[in-house]
Amino acid sequence: MIWLSLVFFTFFAGALADYLVQRVRARAAVAEPALESAAIRGSMSLVPRYVEGFYVPEEMQYHPGHMWLKRDWRNTVRVGADEFAARLAGKISMVDLPKPGQWFRQGETILKLHRNGEVAAMVAPIDGEVVEVNREVLADPSLLRRDSYGKGWLVSLRVYDETSPWRNLMPASLVATWMKDAITRLYAKQSSLVALAADGGTPVDDLLAGVPGAEWEKITKEFFLA
Repeated sequence: MIWLSLVFFTFFAGALADYLVQRVRARAAVAEPALESAAIRGSMSLVPRYVEGFYVPEEMQYHPGHMWLKRDWRNTVRVGADEFAARLAGKISMVDLPKPGQWFRQGETILKLHRNGEVAAMVAPIDGEVVEVNREVLADPSLLRRDSYGKGWLVSLRVYDETSPWRNLMPASLVATWMKDAITRLYAKQSSLVALAADGGTPVDDLLAGVPGAEWEKITKEFFLA
């Protein structure tokens, strides 16, 4: 009787051990691909994209008025001017930013840039409520030009509608073509900039500086859609 109990116990213990091993393996088989995918996603870094020398990060979304936006949280986006807009605006002396709590519709004037007594407006790229403004760029407007996708960001907006406010943004597949068209149109207006286009190097900080007869306010209005 004792011998029979011992055999039964050994069989049961072996079966239980085998069951536990199989469960661990099954869990690992499910978890490993997920972990691998997460590792791959974490290690991937987007290759910087340049269009005719202008930096156009792929991780941003763009409004035709040359404003970029990037989601910070589920319902909050950070907004700024793309590098083309920043270099077209050039050496501005002041930035007028909205106040937290203000609500803007996509396409409404959300901020103004000042230069030599002239004013250029830029429009909201999305519907939303201002939750924060970049006080650093208020104190140092050159940040817009020197680091337009980083320290030169302009405002943060809270987005309440997860669908309609994203309309009228540039499809990712067309961003490069759209940017190239804008650069071509600018160079066509200012023939003295053609040499820079042919050179293919990094565009100057202030595209219209030193260009005889450049109508800064008129040109920025055309490209900023304000």
